[in-house]
Amino acid sequence: MLPVIAACPRPALAAGAVTAKEWALYREKFLDPTGRIVDNANGNISHSEGQGYGLLLSYLAENRGDFDRIWAFTRTEMLLRDDGLAAWKWEPGATPHVTDANNATDGDLLIAYALALAGHAWERPDLTTAAAGIAAALAAGGVEKVGDLVLLKPGNSGFGAADRADGPVINPSYWVFEALPAMAELMPDGPWSELSDSGKTVLAASMKIGPSGLPPDWVSLRAKPRPADGFPQEFGYNAFRIPLYLIRAGSRDRALLEPFVTHMRDAEGRVLVVDIALGQARQALADVGYRIIPALVSCVLDGTPLPDEMQSFAPTDYYPSTLQLLALSFARRQHPECL
Repeated sequence: MLPVIAACPRPALAAGAVTAKEWALYREKFLDPTGRIVDNANGNISHSEGQGYGLLLSYLAENRGDFDRIWAFTRTEMLLRDDGLAAWKWEPGATPHVTDANNATDGDLLIAYALALAGHAWERPDLTTAAAGIAAALAAGGVEKVGDLVLLKPGNSGFGAADRADGPVINPSYWVFEALPAMAELMPDGPWSELSDSGKTVLAASMKIGPSGLPPDWVSLRAKPRPADGFPQEFGYNAFRIPLYLIRAGSRDRALLEPFVTHMRDAEGRVLVVDIALGQARQALADVGYRIIPALVSCVLDGTPLPDEMQSFAPTDYYPSTLQLLALSFARRQHPECL
């Protein structure tokens, strides 16, 4: 049985936070006519994270037709699991198209969050009910209590304390902090507050693993936090979005945020992939979609305006383009002094 929907998921975000022009550019490059968001830098696959981002951005652009198209694909092509969560990986050249049926909890959170926002703003109980179903499924299978911590499993299978020698394994960037209050409105008896608190606790601990003060993408919590086995031991593409998620959720915690401003970028503002053990840069990325993240944190904390070049959207690859629109939409709604 789905939880009773007694209240809106949270106040609706302001319409037009993503402009019609920006959404048209994003749609032209990344939205297939079938409704799938295409990861053009990853073999043109689609994944639950991308569908969630597409739903959120089309909502912020107030494009209801595109929202419904993305949701239709997500519902019919990816919400195929028996537990109510989405299979994370869909490949256009494969038969069947779903080539990994495990879920990715960040994608599930993003999908539920966007459905909840749109359902409330557009008075669509069908969307709100679908969001509540995903929230209930996440609470049932996507979290694990370890000691005093409530952890978000990256996927329901393969990451828990009983699944791996170094388990539980987490990905700190999977905590979409702004989505958790919406989940609490949809399912008030769920673990959402504890999940949020635990996410910040394990993030703070993960930032102490190496000399850079930056967290690894993947963290083992078997004993003392350390980089998880079998993954690159780096602060990388996953973790880039952590400060954006914190800022968008309203965090102003300098202890958590300042290391990203100080250590995430070089003197030219390029975002760094950092070796956790050595604290040394492996790559320096100049895409504005990455560079806008520490710049936005700097503005929110210290009032440094975003450079003009970061305020102009010209899509490159799916992931940095998505991050740039999420950063710009937040600045327009909450911190216009950054612009």
